[in-house]
Amino acid sequence: MNNGSRETLADVRLPRIVVPPHPYRPELPAAEKAALKERIATMLRQQNAVLVAHYYTDGDLQDLAEATGGCVADSLEMARFAAAHPAQTLVVAGVRFMGETSKILNPEKRVLMPAVEATCSLDEGCPIELFNGFCDLHPDHTVVVYANTSAEVKARSHWVVTSGIALAVIRHLAEKGEKILWGPDQHLGRYVQRLTGVEMILWPASCVVHEEFKAEGLMRMRARHPQAAVLVHPESPAEVVAQADVVGSTTALIQAVRDLPNQEFIVATDAGIFNKMRQLAPAKVLLGAPIAGEGATCESCARCPWMEMNTLEQLARVLATGEGEIQVAPELAARARIPIQRMLDFAATVKK
Repeated sequence: MNNGSRETLADVRLPRIVVPPHPYRPELPAAEKAALKERIATMLRQQNAVLVAHYYTDGDLQDLAEATGGCVADSLEMARFAAAHPAQTLVVAGVRFMGETSKILNPEKRVLMPAVEATCSLDEGCPIELFNGFCDLHPDHTVVVYANTSAEVKARSHWVVTSGIALAVIRHLAEKGEKILWGPDQHLGRYVQRLTGVEMILWPASCVVHEEFKAEGLMRMRARHPQAAVLVHPESPAEVVAQADVVGSTTALIQAVRDLPNQEFIVATDAGIFNKMRQLAPAKVLLGAPIAGEGATCESCARCPWMEMNTLEQLARVLATGEGEIQVAPELAARARIPIQRMLDFAATVKK
């Protein structure tokens, strides 16, 4: 295998990603918030609905999901949970590709989203029109895309992967002699290349949250907290990943806080993850990895602004009105389901 890498083509010009401002929302009085949660719980029961929330959403939504029999998870486990749950309505608190994935895997169910307009910089940075042309230039390559993509991009691919299973899938394909075209997250792609030695052609998108973490600032924070374990999501830049004690998916980072003996952790991923970490390890000290320093723009400030569009108020509104329903054309869903199911079937064979 070649340890080099064929980088993205020079003529790929990504669209400009418009990052929405972080919304300002005053904290609801405790009594009002409790009443709103109870109203939502009642509507969920009345509509035979279940709430599934991503780790990066607001802590109130995460807590409500678990309190009402739903789940808090990464995008893959959200879809798996939804497929196994008997509820006929799935309410997905997250970003649009998560709602689409749930609909693709559960075509017979109604899928609602509190913020149907919430997108993802990786999804936005990989429009199907450009990606089709990129793939057409390499017809002999197996197309592997990260879960953070539209239904159209998934349908164009051969495999869909999450960060937790990407290494195993790429090693499997390389053993079969397949050439890889990877999209859309370039940082995760380079991380996979470094660990597998597999040459891949990379699409040049990145996540606005993880792009903000700064290597120099992290070095200084590590010096101030020498006993802290550094936890990094592989969507982060290579210079940040190189300083990590644990590199992994959201689920893997949560497990590290629970299982490692360290009392302090420096965490380089969306700060929404702290809600679950604090539940599982309330005595541990959690520190956000630095985003300040030279070159910082603070477009994300370690919180995904699209995830922040999900609120209790929005959740109550869609349950009351039926707005925010996700639709995926049946023919498109059928094509997108193939690479997703391929991943799920492969994951079932991988030893935990």
